[in-house]
Amino acid sequence: MGSYMLNIRKIDKETTWAIRQKVLWPGRALEYVKLEDDDVGMHYGLFVENRLVCVISLFIGPDGAQFRKFATLEEEQGKGYGSELLRYLINEARQRGVDRIWCNSRKSKSDYYRKFGLEETNLLFVKGGIEYVVMEKYLSSPE
Repeated sequence: MGSYMLNIRKIDKETTWAIRQKVLWPGRALEYVKLEDDDVGMHYGLFVENRLVCVISLFIGPDGAQFRKFATLEEEQGKGYGSELLRYLINEARQRGVDRIWCNSRKSKSDYYRKFGLEETNLLFVKGGIEYVVMEKYLSSPE
């Protein structure tokens, strides 16, 4: 990660949209990456030298906390920024008393989430021609 100044902080939902679209659904309209429940989510960004390079959103519900729309700018991938943000988010959920954190992982990314202790469930689905699997982690035990 070099000696860059990293900063993770809460951001507003609108700030997440451009990176969500650029990374996750580049061929779709901006409307496609907006979530109905964005208003109730907590949105976080990782900034490098005051430039937003990675976003993630957390939604806490009765069945735990779901993180969604996790995206790192393509030219900044592979530098550890996403891992830093995901570790921060898991810790944030734990501090808020969440027992279970989960996500809808693109099937092609499930190995990445395993590194953080998330495990595949048997829930699979397809959206926009892409295969997804629900992955989860119980937070009662420390990493």
